[in-house]
Amino acid sequence: MSHETHHTISEEDIEMFATVSGDRNPLHMDEEFAQGTIFKGRIAHGALSASYISGILGNDLPGPGAIFTDLALQFKRPVRIGDEVTARAEVSEMFEKGNRVTLKVQCSVNGRKVVAGEAKVMVPSRDK
Repeated sequence: MSHETHHTISEEDIEMFATVSGDRNPLHMDEEFAQGTIFKGRIAHGALSASYISGILGNDLPGPGAIFTDLALQFKRPVRIGDEVTARAEVSEMFEKGNRVTLKVQCSVNGRKVVAGEAKVMVPSRDK
């Protein structure tokens, strides 16, 4: 079982994420500053890409009522304005006891991983 979503990063996405998160690092917000870094330009917040994984887990797989119990991620490459991020979650283990699911999660741009890791979630019981 797996699910995938696609999101094109816009300047507005970065602005809104900065407002919500409070992370106004000039690497994300100021092109002139970012030009002087190893990235040679602005990059999106890594947590913005990771948030697309949260969207899948809460909406699609496993879906409504699922809650994170653990999330481990590695940020592999920068994401830039205009990049299309493909977020994917795939069930790797299911545990009936405790209604828990482990998923392999990742985000990629042009087929190259930008975020990779594992999520563990608790899902609502179906015997209602």
